[in-house]
Amino acid sequence: MAEKNILAYFYSPEQAEKALQRIQGLRLVDSSIDRFDGHSGDGVDRIMNPITSYFDSLASLTLGGDFPDPDAGILASASVSASGMSSGGEDNETSGRNILLTIVIEADDFDKAMAIVQEEGALV
Repeated sequence: MAEKNILAYFYSPEQAEKALQRIQGLRLVDSSIDRFDGHSGDGVDRIMNPITSYFDSLASLTLGGDFPDPDAGILASASVSASGMSSGGEDNETSGRNILLTIVIEADDFDKAMAIVQEEGALV
């Protein structure tokens, strides 16, 4: 039987988990819930002291990024998320949706699954 996939973006892991629980009754092949970020690395693994100037960039301090080179850190520092001075704009549709629910489902249940994730507030 044919399979289809859905990429659904949520504000919180709880929203994604609730949608996934509702979809469990359908013919679900595979699923995952992941948090993603626009910045590389798993975070800084050393103590940084901004008073002594021992940090690579503003983004290293505020975003916890572990950037491969100074240029990447400087570029990430240009993000409104690094400064904390803005929420990123008036686009409430996409900002803050950093939880991704990935679903692989049998084609016959695709429309039902799509309706469920949309009812739970996903951006699809």
